[in-house]
Amino acid sequence: MKAAVRERLFLLLLLTLTVASVPWTERKNVLFIIADDLRTSLGCYGDTVAKSPNVDQLASKSQVFLNAHAQQAVCAPSRTSMLTSRRPDTTRLYDFNSYWRVHSGNYTTLPQHFKSKGYTTMSVGKVFHPGIASNHTDDYPYSWSVPAYHPASFKFEKQKVCKGDDGELHANLLCAVNVSEQPAGTLPDLESADEAVTLLKSRAADGAPFFLAVGFHKPHIPFRIPQEYLSLYPLEDMSLAPDPDVPKLLPPVAYNPWTDVRKREDVQKLNISFPYGPIPKDFQLRIRQHYYAAVSYMDAQVGRLLSALDELGMTNSTMVVFTSDHGWSLGEHGEWAKYSNFDVATRVPLIMFVPGVTAVRNWSRGSTFPFIDILSQSEYSFENAKVVRNMVELVDLFPTVSSMADLGAPKSCPRVSLQVELCTEGKSLAPTFRHAEKGKNAELLAFSQYPRPADAPQVNSDLPDLKDIKVMGYSLRTWDYRYTLWMGFDPQTFQVNLTDVHAGELYMMEDDPGQDTNVYSDFERSLATRKTDGLSRVASLQERMKLQLLRLTAGMKTRTRAKHDRLGRV
Repeated sequence: MKAAVRERLFLLLLLTLTVASVPWTERKNVLFIIADDLRTSLGCYGDTVAKSPNVDQLASKSQVFLNAHAQQAVCAPSRTSMLTSRRPDTTRLYDFNSYWRVHSGNYTTLPQHFKSKGYTTMSVGKVFHPGIASNHTDDYPYSWSVPAYHPASFKFEKQKVCKGDDGELHANLLCAVNVSEQPAGTLPDLESADEAVTLLKSRAADGAPFFLAVGFHKPHIPFRIPQEYLSLYPLEDMSLAPDPDVPKLLPPVAYNPWTDVRKREDVQKLNISFPYGPIPKDFQLRIRQHYYAAVSYMDAQVGRLLSALDELGMTNSTMVVFTSDHGWSLGEHGEWAKYSNFDVATRVPLIMFVPGVTAVRNWSRGSTFPFIDILSQSEYSFENAKVVRNMVELVDLFPTVSSMADLGAPKSCPRVSLQVELCTEGKSLAPTFRHAEKGKNAELLAFSQYPRPADAPQVNSDLPDLKDIKVMGYSLRTWDYRYTLWMGFDPQTFQVNLTDVHAGELYMMEDDPGQDTNVYSDFERSLATRKTDGLSRVASLQERMKLQLLRLTAGMKTRTRAKHDRLGRV
């Protein structure tokens, strides 16, 4: 382990010596932090249960996007979409089993763009999804100046390391542990935070600009976390989800049966019926307790990174981005996972600290982000510096971060972008930092999608392989509505059939913020006979969704024809 660290630091030293002779004006460093399966269960997003003082403190000096949405609520597709600024129908990654550079296009990534501008780019933990989806290299050497770092203790994550009530070790969902008793006496996120702090120290002296991405594994299941964090959330204080039942009018194709949760040993003992359950209420409370404890544990690691910036005198020159790949259902709609188009699965935190923009530069190098140990400090209070309430998307991150680092935003992608390595299917949010939000904007949309193998829940409904995808659910989120169409999909041609509608969902957010009452059938019937102002607006959404899908499918056809012409060039 020490040899690997020495090798990485030696490579960084060589890079520093290589670029030291190249003059540059002062540039903003970037600390890009991404959590795994983190919904907006944070104090700065109004969650009164969550204890997240370090992220809340970051939000108090940052711009907070309250309605940011992932493009697909599963790890590999979402991370690939975010880091390439291309939607899943462009990357053609809906599972974990392909690498976009050979499967779709040789697209420039966010860290690759910064690397091309002279930045040293580094990856710690889970940034790209490991495995085939990032070519078993985390997209090195394209995206990173040095090989990506993965915590050695992660290999134990799904093994029998959780002590059960019987005193034996199990592969459980609920896995609060004594860290000193774990293999190597540590946990993955502790290792990743250690490595990230070491890398920050290595960059502090030379002044070369850096892009450091740190991916924490929590609160992703299993909830293998230090057991002391459970004390923050006494079980008697926990409550069930406000809408713990499967909505009566939810189309079966829209439901995710949380198969990965069912595989854990402690859940298997409950003998829960497939596909709808439900999980016993006492176990539901324990899941929610462990999820929130995992959030607080992750928050502490974020605090370690932010306080390191302070201690190293780098806060004034470092942009900090905090987000997640997607959310996670905590019993809402009877679901316990991501794998859907509901807001609890697609909506994510998005917080951006830009020195001199979101907060006044602290030239005295005083403490901007002092570490808050929630285990010993219960009193803290923060208010968000600035909030943006309108819809934004994770594909917007690439052009926004590039713009705020004064590198300019990539151009918008043309309809067919196969041969275009650098462009964005999102939009730069830089203007939102300069101008006050004027109120809700019904023109701003967020698109998400999710694939299914069939119209009814199957054992592979959560994560079907590409060859098994038969239905694609496209979801359009505005301030007022969430509107979803489930349509036939051909996995061989990557074509969606716009006339083959299997089911629909429509939720009116003003009256139904939890998205529990599907009024799609009422809308279809009413639209045929009368058009109120509200129905007319929804009808226009339908047309806008069709236009968006037509644009995407036009690109798919061209990519399919050209695929074999370009594979050898990567």
